[in-house]
Amino acid sequence: MGATTTPGVHRRAQARAVRPAVSKVPEVTAVFWVVKILTTGMGETTSDYLARALGPVPAVAAAGLLLVAALITQARTRRYVPAVYWLAVVMVSVFGTMAADVAHVALGVPYTVSALVFALALALVFIVWRRTEGTLAVQTVAGGRREVFYWSVVMATFALGTAVGDLTAATLGWGYLSSGLLFAALIALPALAHRLFALPPVLGFWWAYVLTRPLGASFADWAGVGAGRGGLGLGTGPVSLVLVVMIAAVVLWLSAADRRAARSLP
Repeated sequence: MGATTTPGVHRRAQARAVRPAVSKVPEVTAVFWVVKILTTGMGETTSDYLARALGPVPAVAAAGLLLVAALITQARTRRYVPAVYWLAVVMVSVFGTMAADVAHVALGVPYTVSALVFALALALVFIVWRRTEGTLAVQTVAGGRREVFYWSVVMATFALGTAVGDLTAATLGWGYLSSGLLFAALIALPALAHRLFALPPVLGFWWAYVLTRPLGASFADWAGVGAGRGGLGLGTGPVSLVLVVMIAAVVLWLSAADRRAARSLP
């Protein structure tokens, strides 16, 4: 009996590995990348603003509680819900930024060290996810273990991106604008590599995903910090508010489109 059932079980496991099911992650379109970059910038400036307004410890505690609430809400949904999903991303952005900043400011960990640690943590999650589930494609994230892996990766990418962005801007002294332009060039490479060298789409996606964090954060910092630090001096509070409004507007538009699509289903 075992010899007859094993192939069937194996085929079903393979089907689950490649079948898209009802993904809880949005379709990867231009709008996806726009909102993702907006959340990275918003997380950077909001983290800085809250740390000064509330103090580091209360800010981290409040962001941590809101992150847990957002992730629990996301886990309880059965499909992709724009407002719920992007709220979770926003809170990961804020808390992930604080995690990297606390490691540097409070614990004195150099950005070179924290960037290496977060990179190793991200690689470890990728390895375990790939070996456990057989794929890193976000279209297969429909809950359960894959969703845990997905959000673990998202958290690690935000912490890593924060450390790398501050490493280039502050430690290496390149400044926020130059760092932003560098990451803007680097984020275009996956599309070019896919076109010229047939880079696998999943690898290209995660390559670009990691780079959205330092890209958005560098430009947001450049807009928020003063001229003495090479910025425009608009302030972290106003920059955060503008980014929140932009994110909310796009998410409301996505929610309306999602409702229209749901009503059109038979």
